[in-house]
Amino acid sequence: MQVNIINNSKHPLPSYQTSNSAGMDLRADINEAMSIKPMQRILVPTGLFMELPTGYEAQIRPRSGLAFKNGITVLNSPGTIDADYRGEIKILLINLSDQEFIIQDGERIAQMVIAKHEHINWVHVSELASSQRAAGGFGSTGVK
Repeated sequence: MQVNIINNSKHPLPSYQTSNSAGMDLRADINEAMSIKPMQRILVPTGLFMELPTGYEAQIRPRSGLAFKNGITVLNSPGTIDADYRGEIKILLINLSDQEFIIQDGERIAQMVIAKHEHINWVHVSELASSQRAAGGFGSTGVK
């Protein structure tokens, strides 16, 4: 699939790190380092603008290394970029650690997965088909 993109950053386009990667790393495009204090939220620009085909979305997800090592994650994970959005891709990060974290220009701060989606039509019914799980909620399938 081809996707139109404008790269106003000083960094290369997002790319897959391995042949089986689902996500592409997104980089901070900032003029000076950004500080993110414990429990603080910030919006980090990427300098990227794209035009997804109808029926697709971009999901913005945390990078596991940043989350595990530094407590930095994407707050609204996964964030969704709709196909009709044309603004700059910005990443909403939060620092869940007890230490300040400094984001440097060009740092890989999140990953983006392109996913197909469907639009649905609701059908009003008086009851739903039975299933093995039925109305079992949180923890209903056990832990082992």
